[in-house]
Amino acid sequence: MIDRAHKLSVVRQAKLLGFSRGSVYYSPRPVSGGDLALMRRFDELHLEYPFAGSRMLQGLLRGEGLEAGRLHIATLMKKMGIEAIYRRPNTSKPAPGHKIYPYLLRKLAVIGPTRYGQWT
Repeated sequence: MIDRAHKLSVVRQAKLLGFSRGSVYYSPRPVSGGDLALMRRFDELHLEYPFAGSRMLQGLLRGEGLEAGRLHIATLMKKMGIEAIYRRPNTSKPAPGHKIYPYLLRKLAVIGPTRYGQWT
């Protein structure tokens, strides 16, 4: 899209195309070999322990002699699309026997704030 040999400057070409100039110069870096080895081991451990999060994976890796920080492990897990499987809170269901109160303003047209008890 961007032609560096064109008579228009790179800044002008990026502006015409509608994206930032910084993204023109960005070149993604490849994933390091150490991270690839960690990610491969995550995949194996995730199949064995699908409930393991970044803290538990860090402990499992430390037991194998691999040192990695928890936040780095969490970042790599996000990059791989891996997340721990656990029971999440079920907050959408009402308690049994709980009364459902009617919404009293449903058919009332609210035009503005009240002044001395009257609608304006």
